[in-house]
Amino acid sequence: MDRQAPRAISSEIELYIRTYYSLLRSSGLVRVRAFEEAHLYSNSSLHTGALDPTPDLAAFAYSAARLPDCMPDVRRVILGQSLAQFEAAGLAVGDWEVVRTRGRRRPLRWDGAGTLAVFVASASDIDDLIPIVTGYQIEWNKLGLRLREAGLDGATKVPDDAAVADSLGVRAEALDMLRGALGPGWRDALPRIAAEECDLFIRLLDGSFREYQRSAQRWWRAIEPAYLGGAAAHAAPRPVYFVSSNSHSLANLLGGYARTHRDEMIEFLRRKDPEGLVERLDRALARGDEASLYNILYYVLRAYLHDPDARAAGADRLHDVQQADAAGGIHTILSPGRIDVDAQIIELAALLPGSMDPRVVVPGIERLRESRAVVVNIDYPLGMAAYHHLDALSGGVDELRGVYVMGKAATLNGRVGDVMISKVVHDEHSKNTYLFRNALHAADVQAFMRHGTVLDNQKALTVRSAFLQNREYMDVFYREGYTVMEMEAGPYLSALVETSSPQRHPRDEIVQLGDIGVDLGVIHYASDTPYSRRQSLLSKSMSFFGVESTYACACAIARRIFTQELARLAAGGAP
Repeated sequence: MDRQAPRAISSEIELYIRTYYSLLRSSGLVRVRAFEEAHLYSNSSLHTGALDPTPDLAAFAYSAARLPDCMPDVRRVILGQSLAQFEAAGLAVGDWEVVRTRGRRRPLRWDGAGTLAVFVASASDIDDLIPIVTGYQIEWNKLGLRLREAGLDGATKVPDDAAVADSLGVRAEALDMLRGALGPGWRDALPRIAAEECDLFIRLLDGSFREYQRSAQRWWRAIEPAYLGGAAAHAAPRPVYFVSSNSHSLANLLGGYARTHRDEMIEFLRRKDPEGLVERLDRALARGDEASLYNILYYVLRAYLHDPDARAAGADRLHDVQQADAAGGIHTILSPGRIDVDAQIIELAALLPGSMDPRVVVPGIERLRESRAVVVNIDYPLGMAAYHHLDALSGGVDELRGVYVMGKAATLNGRVGDVMISKVVHDEHSKNTYLFRNALHAADVQAFMRHGTVLDNQKALTVRSAFLQNREYMDVFYREGYTVMEMEAGPYLSALVETSSPQRHPRDEIVQLGDIGVDLGVIHYASDTPYSRRQSLLSKSMSFFGVESTYACACAIARRIFTQELARLAAGGAP
């Protein structure tokens, strides 16, 4: 029997967490500089060069990718849970510019004059954001110091790459990370970094558990009309298969828009050649590899829908794909309740088998037209927000038939692009170790992968934040067989326990999830290898590299839902 996870709480990490939560209790602005010492000595695995005077470009790139492009002009970061909180503080954020980041789906508003408003959906947003902002400030100032010492402040012409690398004390190839952090105009940004010290302030307006629950309930109320589907008031609510994945994979597999517009998309791809994918396209076409071809088209679809040439010609491809999806029973709700966790309601009876990706078609699929069940697919939230969202949904539906969690994770024994299927999850939030029978297996996924490896019977660790871990911490868990590190599975399992228990989830216990009456699947694809010197999310974006594993996981989940529902119908159960 699996033992409970070891007591591996790092004293340095715990000190860091206590430091910023105690300081954020202040009703005023707090200098980010107050967090720096605890951050520097936390020995974070994502900031291994924190104490080194040489800039840690990997950590800077990681942090910058999770902050908006306006960050160099930001002086104050205000965290709040709702519009009402911001307005009560005198901040009319509803009128501010919406800004986004490349690495986090988090609602942000920018006033154009030094203040960034951040909407937090759970405590995980705080645990994620504080180290990111602190790491960003530390590395900006280290960069500035090195550049000033090289005489770059006030420079009218930035030296060539070799000279910049020499000034920073890094290899020339490491500048790719700086380009990734600062964007196409990275060279022009260097004099500004040299001239301006980063001295940020931060304030938390509120952080109550109750307000997090209210936000999640507001989110569900905005989804509920689509879930009910205009049914008569006396009709029973429809059974639900819940999926936490992303906003594109199930829609692409089940909707068929990319496949019915195959020729137009191939022409677009050849003309634009995003990320050099034409070579991959030609190889897939030459060998008749339909699965690889569809994966390429799915990946390119976003760029195709937002093509400025098509917009200039008056085409609204995004509207077209939403109309096509709706005709096949797929309804998308964007930012329900002004919460940035998009949702899709997928009516099993309205799906069109002839439009589906062949990989998800199972024998007898036509009989799904008899089903009343729906799939509620949500764009997976961050950390503890997962608990609040599943809790709100489970309280609003009559029957939950399945819960399937698909997301990104770090792997301690695999490679980027591999797939991990766990049967044990230790959750840092509740301190519980959850043991369960996973509905998904390696054979369900491997058939849809040409390159990566599928590892089942794994053990996962749900961490509070990517920054809030260090090598010593991971070593303890790795010795106990924990090889998957992610942020959502634990909170989802805590919420799932409460669907079949008269009490809230326990704490610091081994929890056997045996009789919850819900089909449960937990699957992750590797986006980071923190022990590898060759592959890491810090220096390598998944980009197209993660498409195969993403769609292989989604195929396995879709087929599991279909076979479960068809078996129920064949047995004469309630549709």
